Amino acid sequence: MTASPTPTADPPPTDDTPLHRAIGPKLLVLFVIGDILGTGIYATTGKVAGKVGGALWLPFVIGFVVALLTAASYVELVGKYPKAAGAALYAQKAFKVPFLTFIVAFMVMCSGLSSASAAARAFSGDYLGELTDNALPPTLIAILFVLALAALNLRGVSESVKANVVLTLVELTGLAVILAIGAYAVLTGDGEPSRLTDIETGGTGFALMTGVLGATALGFFAFVGFEDSVNMAEETKDPARTFPRAIFIGVTVTGTIYVLVALVSSLLVDYKVLEASSGPLLEVVKAGGIEFPHKLFALIALFAVTNSALINIMMASRLCYGMANERILPRAMGRVLPRRRTPVVGIVFVTLLAVGLVSTGEIEGLGDTTSFLLLCVFAVVNVAVLVLRKDPVGHRHFRAPTVLPVLGAITSLILASPLADRPAEVYIRAGVLIAIGIGLWAVNKAVMKAHGEN
Repeated sequence: MTASPTPTADPPPTDDTPLHRAIGPKLLVLFVIGDILGTGIYATTGKVAGKVGGALWLPFVIGFVVALLTAASYVELVGKYPKAAGAALYAQKAFKVPFLTFIVAFMVMCSGLSSASAAARAFSGDYLGELTDNALPPTLIAILFVLALAALNLRGVSESVKANVVLTLVELTGLAVILAIGAYAVLTGDGEPSRLTDIETGGTGFALMTGVLGATALGFFAFVGFEDSVNMAEETKDPARTFPRAIFIGVTVTGTIYVLVALVSSLLVDYKVLEASSGPLLEVVKAGGIEFPHKLFALIALFAVTNSALINIMMASRLCYGMANERILPRAMGRVLPRRRTPVVGIVFVTLLAVGLVSTGEIEGLGDTTSFLLLCVFAVVNVAVLVLRKDPVGHRHFRAPTVLPVLGAITSLILASPLADRPAEVYIRAGVLIAIGIGLWAVNKAVMKAHGEN
């Protein structure tokens, strides 16, 4: 895929935002990788195995392809419109239906918060249990965890992104350990290669297809994150040039790692053992022939889920900031701390919502809810790319081949549909969140009308 510039080669302005442009190309690549890596692969791998059996790699391969298709659409749109509102901005420009714009924005924000809540829940699970016999309730631990990350987010984007770099390198180290264990197992003849082709979905034909789709839909939770990075457009240097490499490198690196980790996990551990654990990769370490301290790996996993939660809370707050600037949310949501130049009201708001979510869901359900909400949004974004082809801009940007957003929309809708055989509770949770969003929309419209605003 190559960039197809518009006729005018002038770069977009980079000084039209009150936010601090602190993120360069290398930092953004690590940011994208760190945003994608984390809770999905460290905590939900076992649940995916429970849906598909030993062929654990298959859902991750399919998810990798779907992620690449939609990533191409995001790259094109963030290059054309380098603003912080992301999918909400793209929906508004393409369809000009304020209600749809709000619902898309609200679904994106809720997906980030449900992802952060899943990470918080994972933090208080088996990985923490390997390190300590803490008697505190897991829910309380998860809430304190969210509050600590909110404090870091308030301090500043530079501090948050630098923390992300450190945590990304740590979690990459943990996955490198898994891959080293897998390489050793192959060289020494350990493991059960026959498991890699074993698909256990509880049926054949249509049931087999829906089982694989269900595993892919849940496994897709591991790929979400690249879409969050576009909300950092106003804090990135030269976003039209920086984002294409960063997003494609990030998705490719993480997708390759995920498929290899899935192969190693099935090779060394029976899928039923993986399914029963909230720390499935720790089971792989314990089963491997390489002596690696279990407690150290558990600590690495905790860093990984911390990174996921940090970035999702950061992105949700920036989304609030962007929506406030677009007048989708009240202007107060766009208030910035004078010294730190961070969106203080947005950070407080999303933190309160995250505390509520973390108190009402478990890892698998929250992860599947995240995937469902984002797959719906991805379908809208892929269509928006095609609609906005009639809206040229006066600077160079990436242009995806038309077939990619078409396939992206189709695959996203299939994985979001009942064909994916997800539990009813996921649809119920998503429906409740959307209903809350509709209520907020009505309140916001009433306030604007009272103040004489359109």
